[in-house]
Amino acid sequence: MTAHGASREALASARERLDALTDSTSVDARQLAGELAAVTALLHREVSLRRVLTDPAQSGEAKAELAGRLLGSQVSGSTADLVAGLVRSRWSAPRDLVDSVEELASIAELTAAQQAGELDDVEDELFRFGRIVSSSTELRAALTDRIATGTAKSELLRSLLGGRATATTERLVERLVTQPRGRSLEGGLESLSKLAAERRDRTVAVVTTAVPLSDAQKQRLGAALAKLYGRQMHLNLDVDPEVLGGINVQVGDELINGSIADRIEDASRRMAG
Repeated sequence: MTAHGASREALASARERLDALTDSTSVDARQLAGELAAVTALLHREVSLRRVLTDPAQSGEAKAELAGRLLGSQVSGSTADLVAGLVRSRWSAPRDLVDSVEELASIAELTAAQQAGELDDVEDELFRFGRIVSSSTELRAALTDRIATGTAKSELLRSLLGGRATATTERLVERLVTQPRGRSLEGGLESLSKLAAERRDRTVAVVTTAVPLSDAQKQRLGAALAKLYGRQMHLNLDVDPEVLGGINVQVGDELINGSIADRIEDASRRMAG
């Protein structure tokens, strides 16, 4: 999400609390993710509730008590504590609270995948699914159809991803498709990919080549880019025959063009100089 002012500070604090919680082996990050997703749906559905919970005229404690009464025994103590901390904070707009709870749900889901050693798979699957969607107008139309029910969209996703992707990827994509909350499908997938990369304090490099790279080339390119940018890089690989014998590397807003050998050699020179 793009937060401003008070909302940015509130989200940053909430993310720190979430990290502290999920560092504990006694907290089930996957359960936390599911409960936070349910809270997101509740706040999105109940407009008056989110307005009350972000009302600056109400004390933080009063709002935390209200949230506690509403959630009751429906969520774990960890989820209740996170939500209480969120509603005690100040928010620039009521929608920012909902966006933040949803982001925390996604982070918790990705954290669980990381703990299970599946985060690399999830990152790659999100990227590949995004490519599939962008290349098929018919599929995109079906997944974003406002008339189609959530059940119908879920069934379509299961036919596409069932047995071909991790359960984490299926859950993340299903939430995005069935509860878009005004976002584009492409934008939502991009946000999830960025969150996944952040789990390892990494930056995503989208690499497009004319032919698939060998394992040795992937390792050389990844190492060169990591040294060039000063942090670990995750390579999202795509093949496009129109990239004639060369490579395009996009890191954030920066686009690097050139042949594989030239770019690695240039990166080595820049590091040495």
